[in-house]
Amino acid sequence: MRLARYFESTQDLMQKQNISKIETLIAKGIRISNPESIEIGPDVDISRVSSEGVVIHSGCKIFGCSTLILQGTELGREGPATIENCQIGPNVQLKAGYYKDAVFLEKSGAGYGSRIREGSILEEGASVSHAVDLKQTILFPFVTLGSLINFCDCLMAGGTSRRDHSEVGSSFIHFNYTPNQDKATPSLMGDVPRGVMLNQRPIFLGGQGGLVGPCRLEFGTITAAGTICRKDQLKPDRLVYERGGPGGNIPYYPGMYRTIKRIVQNNLIYIANLMALMQWYQHVRRRFISDAFPEALLNGLKEKLQMAIDERIVRLEAFSRKMPDSIRIYQETLKEDASSLLIAQKKEIYDNFPKLKDILNNLQDYPGDERLRDRFLGSITSGIQSAGKGYIVVIKGLKPQESEIGTCWLLEIVDHVVGGALKIIPSFGTVRNG
Repeated sequence: MRLARYFESTQDLMQKQNISKIETLIAKGIRISNPESIEIGPDVDISRVSSEGVVIHSGCKIFGCSTLILQGTELGREGPATIENCQIGPNVQLKAGYYKDAVFLEKSGAGYGSRIREGSILEEGASVSHAVDLKQTILFPFVTLGSLINFCDCLMAGGTSRRDHSEVGSSFIHFNYTPNQDKATPSLMGDVPRGVMLNQRPIFLGGQGGLVGPCRLEFGTITAAGTICRKDQLKPDRLVYERGGPGGNIPYYPGMYRTIKRIVQNNLIYIANLMALMQWYQHVRRRFISDAFPEALLNGLKEKLQMAIDERIVRLEAFSRKMPDSIRIYQETLKEDASSLLIAQKKEIYDNFPKLKDILNNLQDYPGDERLRDRFLGSITSGIQSAGKGYIVVIKGLKPQESEIGTCWLLEIVDHVVGGALKIIPSFGTVRNG
């Protein structure tokens, strides 16, 4: 009886707190059509919910002390939406679904049944349609995903506007989990140094298709509908398609790994691109702080990006720990045909990963060539002075030579991080960054 009374009193208190917060939100001017159906968590700071044009439809739930909802946002238009520790910029539409530890910048959106989780960022105008699952995914401005898509562990750039954007067709899958049960599989579509300038050819991934991570695609890549892309595509403006052929089967040896060089290289390039993006957020995005892009939204961006960086290092470390067993299985299977170079690479990544992890962590604050950075920031400052603090307008207003300076600054960061990592594991050689 005492326990029952305790639960009853606790529920009563929570309900009173919930009603109080909803009443305060309504008093602020937020449109809540069915207050009895809304749940506001006790840890939600309602001062972080804008009073200007925000609409919360029936059945929505909002949780988390870091949740931020800015002006013009509409939640749950097509069905209940759950928000947990998300930072949501102006004029965002999250129509129905589950959203946790993600950031949505101005005019981005997600359709019915979407699930957008930890470490995900939708930049300005990026959108996904119904039944899309994202985790540790970053979509640059204007990138558009169709329906029924699983697109975790990706970064996608490309395009110049809402009419000229990178797109993923419906029923597309990014294969991010291997038969060897690892997730060292991030895929980079475009890149950060050029992608942030909003002046590159879009990428199009045809519907009913897939991409096997870790993979890298150059700007302008098109995959035909129904195509499963399994290889890096590093030439621009190429159409990738599959032809039907005979099936078959071959022996499979769990845990063997017949090659690891490309896996390790693509992971390092991906991590380095995320680190370059962090410098972009810290130095360029910061210049656009305003009512429409407050410090709290920038902090959300950096927090989620740090989640993505940490995740990739953890996944690469888990991959490296499998190498001793992989060497044993490989040698037992291939015997005298086993490649001594592959064995050496497996041993090297396993033995040296603690050093590799240290250098990746130490290089996270690497600022790049500060002279190039400061020259580029001068162009950004001039753009803001003449056009205001509209991020898209200023970036698209840069002259080609100004964009090139910014790209060189960020590309040097990528090269420095990858080069520093490869010094620890020299048998993996050099890489081509586009």
